[in-house]
Amino acid sequence: MDQIIAELKKIPPVTRFVCLSTAGMTISVMMKLLDPKWIVYFHSWVWSKFEIWRIPTSFFLASTNINFVFEMAMLYRNLNSIETQHFLNKSSDLAWQMLFVAGSLIIGTRPVGSVIFLHPLLAALTYVSSALAPPGAQTSLMGLVTIPVAYFPYVMVALDFLMAGPHRAAEAVAGLVVGHAWWWSVWGGSLGSQGVLAQYGQAPQWLRNFFGEGRRPRPPAGPRGNATGGAAAGLRASGIEVVPPRRVANAEQSEGHQWGVGNRLGS
Repeated sequence: MDQIIAELKKIPPVTRFVCLSTAGMTISVMMKLLDPKWIVYFHSWVWSKFEIWRIPTSFFLASTNINFVFEMAMLYRNLNSIETQHFLNKSSDLAWQMLFVAGSLIIGTRPVGSVIFLHPLLAALTYVSSALAPPGAQTSLMGLVTIPVAYFPYVMVALDFLMAGPHRAAEAVAGLVVGHAWWWSVWGGSLGSQGVLAQYGQAPQWLRNFFGEGRRPRPPAGPRGNATGGAAAGLRASGIEVVPPRRVANAEQSEGHQWGVGNRLGS
């Protein structure tokens, strides 16, 4: 048990909380320990009966069939990638931004009448993770086909349409729209730049204290684009350190002892 707890502590805090909450709630529903009608989002019950707990719980219910395994794998992979690579030591900022993402997903899926929001959340996380991936990165689709990471969110929508129908695909499209808005507003449409709402994406001090991150200086305000020192600074702010290439040694210089020119014999 101690070893399991130690391994869980290695997972970043936001990823750990979301994945464990999703697994715990979904397994409880599978085992008939929890009635899903008490945790899904019914708009009238939330705002007229003030059943506010339905807002967070509706994001933690996955499929109760074999798709549960795939959804958990995607949730962990995408969220862990975002948190470890682009929110290193800034998990509070990720949690703060995901609050706005969750609110946007509730509003964005109103036209299709969604009551569970894990699938659109997965689509938003997949979009951001793919948009922040290195250029030319590829991923495997079920171990059968290799495609560019940038196209994976759209393939996901197509598969939803073919396998689960237009309603599921519409939820995924709403997630992609929210994911694009998140990417554009924070990263400005590219990894080396800064979005117009980047400063508002920083967590308040009380949330930083909750995550044990304490005080940290805010980046200096600047114009849009490479506001804090160009692409290298944007990459560094996202958790990627830019290291200049090593200087190549002069090929004409030989290794070992350097002999002198010497003198001609008999001179």
